[in-house]
Amino acid sequence: MERKYLIEYVSVTEAAAAASAVLVGMGRKNDADALAVGAMRRAFDRIDARGKVVIGEGEMDEAPMLFIGEVVGPENPSLPMFDIAVDPLEGTNLCAKDQPGAITTLAVAEEGKLLAAPDMYMDKIATGPAGRGVIDLDCSPRDNVVALAKALARPVCDIGVVVLERPRHEHIVEELRHAGARVSLISDGDVAPAVAAALPNTGVHMMIGRGGAPEGVLAAAALRALGGEFQARLFCEDDAQRDRAISMGIDDPSAKLARDEIVRGDCIFSATGVTSGKLLRGARRRGDTVDLHSFIADSKTGSRRYVETTIRLDML
Repeated sequence: MERKYLIEYVSVTEAAAAASAVLVGMGRKNDADALAVGAMRRAFDRIDARGKVVIGEGEMDEAPMLFIGEVVGPENPSLPMFDIAVDPLEGTNLCAKDQPGAITTLAVAEEGKLLAAPDMYMDKIATGPAGRGVIDLDCSPRDNVVALAKALARPVCDIGVVVLERPRHEHIVEELRHAGARVSLISDGDVAPAVAAALPNTGVHMMIGRGGAPEGVLAAAALRALGGEFQARLFCEDDAQRDRAISMGIDDPSAKLARDEIVRGDCIFSATGVTSGKLLRGARRRGDTVDLHSFIADSKTGSRRYVETTIRLDML
């Protein structure tokens, strides 16, 4: 992909963040999500490229916009076509409650290169580059955190691990803490901490646990761009979910997925902060403008950058 798309696609997450930011702390998570979706759709139309949504808001009969299989962008078949994974507002509850970590995010890759994952659960583990060839989804949380600490030449007590606070993760938290690791429990939104695990000075070295498969694809794209590690396995709750995964091209839904099986080529990852967290500062409204803080990573060049932008709300 041409480098011009770096800035073009960050404008999409910026638009979504600016739109949803007006409802931060208002307790209206669905309305904030709808604003993000609408702004994102309009932003896609301003880019000289088309995209097929392989990770989106759900099936066509469940979501009015940005559903799986939808084509976004100008109605010009001569433009290049990309795969798009998108979460218009990752952490809707965080936005509604003005809690840390809500972001807008997307990943872009060449057509046919992103895993088309259904909206179901996925077991995941994410680290920075030091975890490549070191951690393994099939190993215990204790073994993984000890191995990562050794690779980083740090004591285990210096390793920060993020886990979604859910009853299903109580055994993971107990095992990590027994090993001596620092565990940060979050209520929602596991894309940002997965990305933070691959960046310096975030205090996050690993993200582990079961969360949404769409968010897993977004995290895998970011970690491919950052040289980090990501492994996952779909968690099928019934035969219907298993059949759905197979129908979307996943031959063995129970197989462990490596990072480069989820994202099979160069990609761009973009995220913009809605509320402040470990990865990004939140959007700040100033009258009829909003100040935004975004992160972009490009796997082709290995580059990553932070961008500060001010947007006029009447231009969304």
